[in-house]
Amino acid sequence: MPVLWKNMRERYMKKVKDEDEMRSEYKREDLGAGVRGKYYEAYNEAHNLVLLKPEVAQAFPSEEAVNEALLSLIKIAQASTSTALHKQQRA
Repeated sequence: MPVLWKNMRERYMKKVKDEDEMRSEYKREDLGAGVRGKYYEAYNEAHNLVLLKPEVAQAFPSEEAVNEALLSLIKIAQASTSTALHKQQRA
């Protein structure tokens, strides 16, 4: 980095405070007591995160490819289940 840019960056960039303190306009008592994990259940219900084994993940280039493959598998499974039910009903 050229010296000129370094000097300008040092002059105009905000300096980070080492202290962990809130701004004076905020008062801790106004914020209330924090509750750990308050939204944990709601988040988990709204998000379905699935971890793939590394060997499975290597077979797919993207998350879209995984979703397409799983949707195809679901369609095949539903079709074979409905076909099997029809055969049982005829017998």
